[in-house]
Amino acid sequence: MTEFAWDPDSYLALMAEEIPDYRRLQAELTAAVAAHDRPPRTVLDLGVGSGLTAEKVAEALPEARILGIDASEQMLAAAARTLDPDRTELRRGRLEDPLPPGPFDLVMSTLAIHHLDGPGKADLFTRIAEVLPAGGRFVLADLIVPADPTDVVTPIDGVEDTPSALDEQLDWLAEAGLATRVHWHHRDLAVVSAEAPPPPAG
Repeated sequence: MTEFAWDPDSYLALMAEEIPDYRRLQAELTAAVAAHDRPPRTVLDLGVGSGLTAEKVAEALPEARILGIDASEQMLAAAARTLDPDRTELRRGRLEDPLPPGPFDLVMSTLAIHHLDGPGKADLFTRIAEVLPAGGRFVLADLIVPADPTDVVTPIDGVEDTPSALDEQLDWLAEAGLATRVHWHHRDLAVVSAEAPPPPAG
């Protein structure tokens, strides 16, 4: 096996080639994460990958600590070189595995959950809701199946890549007990914010 060559510049170029609006997706997720009266301090990043998006989030949330999960040892090694070890913990794990118990003020995921089929997404959304405290949020930035087929601009293989329609995912999030809001949507990409119910008044 050849040694993994990690180059943030070439990785960003590759992502921009594969996903034309990748940088915008990254920026919109970061904006959605930061748009809250109480900035989150505990963050779970599902599919942390290269760590480049988590790095942007860490800059936007200077008080936050991030737990990053990824199934790839190579990506975890890349993330370890990207992220501040004093504010980050990295663990190997799959989206199908039990989640760390939390609670987490924020759960986020970028371009990872589309690898799950529909029932897998619905199950994960339920498990995410269980690790969010009252008022905690889940922010999802991912590929979707657009209503207009001409809006498909990101190549998918239909095997590893199994995106779902935005409305379906909003329904699954609502079934998990989360209040959803579409933060940004462009062609076959979307950023969705889903919040756990606030604590009862009184």
